[in-house]
Amino acid sequence: MAPSKQARRSRQAVSAKKRVSHGGGNRPRPASPSAPTTASGNGRGTTRTDPTSKGAPAVDATTTDVAQPTGGGVGAWVRAHPLQLTTWALSLFALAVSVYLTITHYDSSVTLACSDKGVINCAKVTTSTQSMVFGIFPVAVLGLAFYVFMAAINSPLGWRMDRPEVKWLRLGSIIVGMGFVLYLIYAEVIQIGNICLWCTSVHVATFLIFALLVYEATSWTSATARDRR
Repeated sequence: MAPSKQARRSRQAVSAKKRVSHGGGNRPRPASPSAPTTASGNGRGTTRTDPTSKGAPAVDATTTDVAQPTGGGVGAWVRAHPLQLTTWALSLFALAVSVYLTITHYDSSVTLACSDKGVINCAKVTTSTQSMVFGIFPVAVLGLAFYVFMAAINSPLGWRMDRPEVKWLRLGSIIVGMGFVLYLIYAEVIQIGNICLWCTSVHVATFLIFALLVYEATSWTSATARDRR
């Protein structure tokens, strides 16, 4: 009986050794090298390279952002630049009033919609000697020419010309215009003694444009000074 048990144990030991020598059992299998993969998504590309591949350098997984087209054009510019848009709107308003005053100056059949009695007297102001530059050139026509230029240079296309000479020309023009407005206010209040509401509306628009352009100029002149340091 004892020899039989011993022989059975010997056979079991030999069988176990054979299983181990032939790769039997639950030994984990080595992971096979993965092939390079490339995945593409919505605007993104991901590339992974197996570091064990022969002849290929080890590269970490990277994600590259592809530049997406952004909305351009005048519409996008307008939404992003409210200050510049305001200067354009004010320029168009002053231009419209200048056109109206020029028409009433040359066409007597067009009625000037304004009071002609008391301090507010548009007709008295627009027909005074001060309404003519050097006695020969109507102030209304001068204002018309000035605001044709201002409406153009303050337009979205004008603002998109981001050149120093254009910026200085815009700022210098409104400074000259504001100086002329101060003279006209002096002429109305001191020399004529009456006020033209239409003229005053142009004066207010000019002052607002002046304030906005000076404020805008402080930003780009400060940026320029920082760049030079």
